[in-house]
Amino acid sequence: MAPIALPIGVAFQGVMMYGYAMVLNLNRLNPHFGAEITGLDLADGFSDETFGPISQAFIDFGLVVIRDHELSMPDQVDLGRRFGEVQIHVMDQYQRDDYPEIYFLTNLDDDGNPSGAHPDQGTLYWHTDGSWRDRTGQATIMVADEVPAVGGETHFCCMEAAYNALDEATKRQISNLRSVHSLDFSRNRRHAHDPLTEAQKSAIPPVAQPVTRIHPLTGRKSLFLGDHAEYIEGMDYADGRRFIDELNDRAVRPEFVYAHTYRTGDVVIWDNRRLLHKSTPYDTATERRVMRRTTVLGDVPA
Repeated sequence: MAPIALPIGVAFQGVMMYGYAMVLNLNRLNPHFGAEITGLDLADGFSDETFGPISQAFIDFGLVVIRDHELSMPDQVDLGRRFGEVQIHVMDQYQRDDYPEIYFLTNLDDDGNPSGAHPDQGTLYWHTDGSWRDRTGQATIMVADEVPAVGGETHFCCMEAAYNALDEATKRQISNLRSVHSLDFSRNRRHAHDPLTEAQKSAIPPVAQPVTRIHPLTGRKSLFLGDHAEYIEGMDYADGRRFIDELNDRAVRPEFVYAHTYRTGDVVIWDNRRLLHKSTPYDTATERRVMRRTTVLGDVPA
């Protein structure tokens, strides 16, 4: 299934878009993926009429941006449940008791002031949410409550395009390879001052995933690596580390990347089965950044 062919920066408007009787605009964000939707009103929750276009655009484009909606926490959780089973993250230090389905990323201290500390330095590196689980992340929903004046963007990279750009010899080489993904590995590597507890580590042991995965809805192939991938099964550890780093570097090409600059009230939804993402730095001592993330579990990669 190929995405709708829309030129970049040119909006498509239709009263019956995706079979729903409303005026919607779609604006492509990158030649390979991504669309901004306008014309949706999320204030009254998610009926079939509002969720239908979001779901179809998610399948077609892999990244959906909806601007200027102050989505409430209950509605964020409800939107996640429309996609599937919402993940309760093992790192419960990022949760609130009232909404365990939401992963809060904030640099504010208990008094509501910038702390100077980054909440999760692992987000600064290319990764895909939940690749360290048997059932990996499907949709991630990010809601922007407060955004810095400079920095704090999210960059996305199309791993379908990255796979297609590989030479045939490399495609054959990786066709049956499996990499072992570990949140403990990536957490210690990037955010070692706040490691996983023993209970958290025992709940999510490392898991082997195919280096090439097939999207369950479109049948298209993607590279499936990122910062949680630690080593390659059957390969010397150091050689596997180099191999993963080299493939990740080859994948992230400027033409495959879209950089999203947030506005307060943005709702951004992406498909972890076909995209890598990372955040960009910001001044955590003077700027305020408060983000809410919900991840929906998907399938076991094929």
